[in-house]
Amino acid sequence: MGARGLGALVVAGVVGIVVWSQVGVMSAEPGPWQAVRDDPAIRVSDEGSGIVLAPADGGSGAGLVFLPGAKVEAAAYAAKLSGAVADDGLTVVIAKPWLNLAFFDPRPLSTFTDLAPDVTRWAVGGHSLGGVRACQLATDADALVLFASYCANDVTSSGVPVLSISGSEDGLSTPQKIAAAKSELPADARFVEISGASHASFGDYGPQAGDGTPTISDAEMTADLTAALADLFG
Repeated sequence: MGARGLGALVVAGVVGIVVWSQVGVMSAEPGPWQAVRDDPAIRVSDEGSGIVLAPADGGSGAGLVFLPGAKVEAAAYAAKLSGAVADDGLTVVIAKPWLNLAFFDPRPLSTFTDLAPDVTRWAVGGHSLGGVRACQLATDADALVLFASYCANDVTSSGVPVLSISGSEDGLSTPQKIAAAKSELPADARFVEISGASHASFGDYGPQAGDGTPTISDAEMTADLTAALADLFG
């Protein structure tokens, strides 16, 4: 194959990825997202590259950069993370990945931490494939949090505390897959399995193909996530 033919294949591949990334994007459910914007305890700002949820009282000086799952709108995670903001003073930056795919977004962690310059300690985390990308950024952060996700790279010697939060009814990042990937994490990684939670329970974007059936309410899920994140930095 000549250079011209190879170039055409590359262009076609790139176009295909771009088109695929824009089809079937799972949008934020309007009710939970509006509730966060109406909460007087939370300051919400859209900074282009990310949505910033900041405590209205100034917060604790700790923050979380959260990377969404593949083709899930950033705002879909705001309500489930809101308890950590309103109750515990955590600043949360929900990234808006290029092409709705955090795994293929090459931007450094500082792209998102710069949106909240008053925060002094940062965790990086993500849901599903967003968590896989978070693992790649772990050495630039003070902690790593996996939300229904696991690492594809070895972070055993990263030196950062790791928290893995999963769901018992997850049909995608199943309990078995979480357990199988434990060897990529430090020996002192903390594991929290939320009973009744499915893969889509970590956001508010509706059901997801291949997922299990959740038996936990949205309010209970938010409370359990808030509790799990309360001691984020170990």
